[in-house]
Amino acid sequence: MGMLSIINARVITMNASAHGGNTATQNGARHGAAMSDIGVIENGHVCMRDGVITSVAPGRPASLIGEVIDAGGRVCMPALIDCHTHLCFAGDRWSEWEQLRAGESYESILAAGGGIMSTVRATRQATPEVLAHELGDRLRALAQLGVGSVEVKSGYGLDWQSEIKMLGAIDAAAKNTPQLVMATCLGGHAIPADNPAWPEQFAANLADLARQFPGVAVDAFCERSALSVQQCRDIFTQAKKFNMPRRLHTDQFNSIGGVAMAIECGATTVDHLDAADENSITALAKSKTIAVLLPCSVYALGGSYARGRSMIDQGAAVAVASNSNPGSAPTIDMRFAMHLAVRHCGLSTNEALTAATWNAACALGIETKVASLHVGKRADAIVLEERDERALTHGFAGPPPRHVVLAGNLISYRH
Repeated sequence: MGMLSIINARVITMNASAHGGNTATQNGARHGAAMSDIGVIENGHVCMRDGVITSVAPGRPASLIGEVIDAGGRVCMPALIDCHTHLCFAGDRWSEWEQLRAGESYESILAAGGGIMSTVRATRQATPEVLAHELGDRLRALAQLGVGSVEVKSGYGLDWQSEIKMLGAIDAAAKNTPQLVMATCLGGHAIPADNPAWPEQFAANLADLARQFPGVAVDAFCERSALSVQQCRDIFTQAKKFNMPRRLHTDQFNSIGGVAMAIECGATTVDHLDAADENSITALAKSKTIAVLLPCSVYALGGSYARGRSMIDQGAAVAVASNSNPGSAPTIDMRFAMHLAVRHCGLSTNEALTAATWNAACALGIETKVASLHVGKRADAIVLEERDERALTHGFAGPPPRHVVLAGNLISYRH
């Protein structure tokens, strides 16, 4: 891997002073006002060796050995972390976008057999090799945009064999990418028309899932058009028995009690929250559960954006993710999700940076490995084209990072 140094940079360390400055030993998301502390070094350096950060400090390092990148005053920060994606799938849904633009609703398309079920049919038919290859292409595209760690869900199988096939494809793709890839089993994504008992069968199979894929998280979609609160509770109850992290899609279109149930069941995250009511936001702010905002879906489908400002003001921990998928968020650009979170969900730039790095890592349980520029952590860093980090959130459709370094390897370099 060798040695690499980034010098003459505005370094955003994410080593928050309010937390003692040593994020390498911290666990847990930053809540409320703590999300604004991003640890800036006005002119500093980041040195790496054999894939690990060896020095982060003001000024120049004592000696320069190996490859040197002169940032020219540009922003150097941790690589972004996309903590909610559906990147493993087959087929496409571009015809449904024509229907949406013609005035049909996402829920009506789903009721007619489209939406999630359209991708389920294509994914069931795809071979593991095709799924892994296409996922690998998408992961490499994310890396070029500065995403160093990625969560990838199953959930387009909705039968046991197909869900296992998807998780195997995610594992295979993860071995051929420079990123950290975390798998989530979204077996509770929907109820297939050919098997209304699937949610119960999925819950019953979680012991086998835990044995085959140790550490995998379990996810479900709590919505009127998907699983009920009780069905999600039953899945979480089983997952808890095997110490599997729990995550919940909820309150995307309707608030039906998913947030309260998820908090009660010790869920790591609740994701979407566009329709979350005041009681849900208050409960979330008092809990350790992380709110994951997915504003790209609201941009694509219409509707009201999640009330991120209210969540943070009340003390919640907030993360932001792309929700990349073929049906409601056809994008791979985390930067656009951050822009929308600032523009429409009320986050500040500093809060969005925390939401897309530190808190996103906490959502995946990898904050001791990545998400801050700290000695001993994995050497994942990006150098922006800009010299002011606010350009990352107030701008949009801009150039990719000038440099992307993952595990100490320079994978993208623009002169």
